[in-house]
Amino acid sequence: MPSPFAPTALIGESFVGEGANAAHTNIVIGRKGGPVETAWATALATPSAGHVPFMTVLRPSVPVRPLTLFVNKAAAGGELHQRATWGSAQAGLAQGIVDAVDEGLIPPDEADDLLIIAAVWVNPELDDLDASFRNQRAAAYAAVRAAITGTPTVADVQAVAKEGPANPFYTPATEVLAR
Repeated sequence: MPSPFAPTALIGESFVGEGANAAHTNIVIGRKGGPVETAWATALATPSAGHVPFMTVLRPSVPVRPLTLFVNKAAAGGELHQRATWGSAQAGLAQGIVDAVDEGLIPPDEADDLLIIAAVWVNPELDDLDASFRNQRAAAYAAVRAAITGTPTVADVQAVAKEGPANPFYTPATEVLAR
């Protein structure tokens, strides 16, 4: 008998888009009955001010499969940011997960046995719900793909590290990188 998909936790990350409408998503995939289920249930049962994990749905009363917990990295504030967090980013996450199942990254016959925790960045300064949806959909799919394929590899990270770290919020100058 072949071993089940995701016998241990799989972890992936993706950043898609630019500016305030970019999406940054961290994904943990694991089987029901394991440590990911414990983390999933604990996060759902212990919200904190401004950070209320919720089950990702395609539509009201239709949770995505695998069941996916949306954990917001930024407290939802202001009408547009709230609409993005609970609306466009949630919809993008749900569709990205469905895309991964439809394309076989996540085996459809295992989807009911798996759980996903998705930590999602929605910038409070976003200004385009459609861009938020598109970027989150792509980031969710890419994070799942990274988790399943184990990318980037250590060799990939070491190759990129030779150029130094960089992200949309900070890139150190060459002289800062010198040891």
